Amino acid sequence: MSLIETYRANAAAERAAAEKTNLPNRRAMHERAAMTWETMATSAEDTLRRASVNQAAKAERTEQDCELR
Repeated sequence: MSLIETYRANAAAERAAAEKTNLPNRRAMHERAAMTWETMATSAEDTLRRASVNQAAKAERTEQDCELR
């Protein structure tokens, strides 16, 4: 299980816990935790996307450097 999948699973668990409780403050706490986990998953996805773009750009620069030599 990847880190992103773990974050999403934690968010789902928090949402399930929010549905099960009848205490408004506890429900709000679980909903906030779920939003936090979702934000972390989104951030991790964005980081992976940027890393792959950066890696592709670096490979392209390296290829161009080799052609110039």
